[in-house]
Amino acid sequence: MRELADTLRYFAGQLHWPSVRNASLLTALLVLAIVVGSRNLQNFDAALVGYTYACVAAAFAVFYRYSVWLTKPPTKKFWRRGWQLCFQPALWKNLRSPRILGEAVTRKLVVQDFVWRRSPARWLGHMLIAAGCLLAFAITFPLVFGWIHFEMGAVEPDHTYIVSVFGFHVHELPLAGFFSWLVFHGLVVASFMVIPGVMIVMYRRMMEEGATAVQRFSRDFLPLILLFVVSFSGLLLWVSYEYLEGYFFTALAQFHAWSVIALLLYLPFGKLFHIFQRPASLGVSYYKAANADKDPARCPVTGEAFAPKMQTDDLKEVLGELDFDYSAPDGKGPAWNEVSPRGKRILIARAHSIARKHKFD
Repeated sequence: MRELADTLRYFAGQLHWPSVRNASLLTALLVLAIVVGSRNLQNFDAALVGYTYACVAAAFAVFYRYSVWLTKPPTKKFWRRGWQLCFQPALWKNLRSPRILGEAVTRKLVVQDFVWRRSPARWLGHMLIAAGCLLAFAITFPLVFGWIHFEMGAVEPDHTYIVSVFGFHVHELPLAGFFSWLVFHGLVVASFMVIPGVMIVMYRRMMEEGATAVQRFSRDFLPLILLFVVSFSGLLLWVSYEYLEGYFFTALAQFHAWSVIALLLYLPFGKLFHIFQRPASLGVSYYKAANADKDPARCPVTGEAFAPKMQTDDLKEVLGELDFDYSAPDGKGPAWNEVSPRGKRILIARAHSIARKHKFD
């Protein structure tokens, strides 16, 4: 018993309790939204309770990790500066701030042109996975939480469904037609997007030397495997129901459920967590916009302007908070954090050249 108590005290000491508080509050709000949105669980499907538990557990972990992430000095500084610049009066002239946000959302989140610049094939795989997952999430979560449900049509019960959102009837959907097919097969469409995307990314992971040199199974392959299993098992459910008269449907449904639960529980801890971190990158656009007419930070090696000076000054401040000193020994040369990426490559190449010269002299 003493060993168990010591173990519990150890893990309790590792937790960041303000983040536990934040995650508990937000998770409680999610549970309340499930109860209220499903009309006191009247529209909640008990068959989906396993998915709901997994969603709530994953939400708590996501809220906790994100809250901890925001307490880190670099993230805290970047987060606060991003919001400060977003509401800066100078950027609201002629609605400039909303236009900056719209362009940043389009480029960084929707189109993701930064991936295209690395490789069109990589962009295609990334976009297929992203679009398929977002479509699946948009369908799955409201259905699991009871926020959306279907009822038989009042006028033509054999030919229409009534779509209810948060208990309010919003549309009467005919059972025949292309649009209704898309509504009832949205997860099938999502699977046909995710599977090719996983194959493209997996091929790159196995064939490109640069990717294979740094990849890890738990970080790079496991999320792809989970996404593939969820998508493929979902397609098997559709094939069983649509073409095999429900053959093996129960077993496939159980397997699919466990695969989805595994993906949800992995979501806060692996590479897929960047889904929640990525929107924070929008702050970079405000750094650039707010400092566009000011002197930028210039690399002492190349002389090029490589970042807003406010951004590099914030970086210096954060490094000081973390007790990192990147200044050159005896003040000979520039500080490492004042050098552009290209300048750093040049300095590294020079150092290698000098080392090789001394070695062979």
